[in-house]
Amino acid sequence: MRKFLNRLLPKAIRPEAATIPVVRLNGAILSSGSPLRPTLSLASTAGLIEKAFAFNDAPAVAISINSPGGSAVQSRLIHKRIRDLAAEKNKRVLVFVEDVAASGGYMIAVAGDEIIADPSSIVGSIGVVSASFGFPELLKKIGVERRVHTAGRNKAVLDPFRPENEDDVRRLNALQLEVHDTFIDLVKERRGSKLKDDPDLFTGLFWTGRKGLELGLVDQLGDMRQVLKDRYGPKTRLKLISPPRGLFGRSFGRFGLLSVPDLAGAAATGLIDAAEERALWSRFGL
Repeated sequence: MRKFLNRLLPKAIRPEAATIPVVRLNGAILSSGSPLRPTLSLASTAGLIEKAFAFNDAPAVAISINSPGGSAVQSRLIHKRIRDLAAEKNKRVLVFVEDVAASGGYMIAVAGDEIIADPSSIVGSIGVVSASFGFPELLKKIGVERRVHTAGRNKAVLDPFRPENEDDVRRLNALQLEVHDTFIDLVKERRGSKLKDDPDLFTGLFWTGRKGLELGLVDQLGDMRQVLKDRYGPKTRLKLISPPRGLFGRSFGRFGLLSVPDLAGAAATGLIDAAEERALWSRFGL
């Protein structure tokens, strides 16, 4: 309605303020989450991203990232959805880094035509990590015998209840190298000649936003509000794209509520997700 009324006004007095849609991507990138502890994945972000790109009159889409990484697959899928829509809608994408855009978070960040970071934010960590625990001695102590029956000799690789096998580790390392190469290619494709020739760039190290600017990992230091107003005018409006909410503030289940069994299951899943997410954040002192 506002757009229609604006068109009825004489051009000389029409409001010239630009409206920039803003998408906030905050959290660890995991393929699954829970209603009580949502995480970033293509399924959880696609609607917000598509809604932001639907602002036809917006000169750009702003994306705020605060993520320590997580799933390489989900990171790349989110990156690809942003780039596909940017090409389809002919929109410029400005990415703003808050506390951290590392690992998969940085993979998403390079979907931006420009990356703007706070001087003290964390960027980089262009690498691949796999972490787990081993419990073979624990089973002996508590008198439990592990029984695994497979069809296919490699179906039980990296079993945490068995001693680590060198062949299993070699297979995992080979897989990690392939994923790492894909990550490196993506960063080089998007950042190109902006990247400095530094031997540590793709080793998994991470840096502050200020150092990231020197290395070519980011384009500018600053914050979203000031950068957008400097670029598009002091009257620029930032429109936060929020997920739809149910009757009680969040959509849970068919009728907007979780049943007791569902709530218990969600709580258990949430504890596991929280532990995994806490481990990702703690790598960066956060």
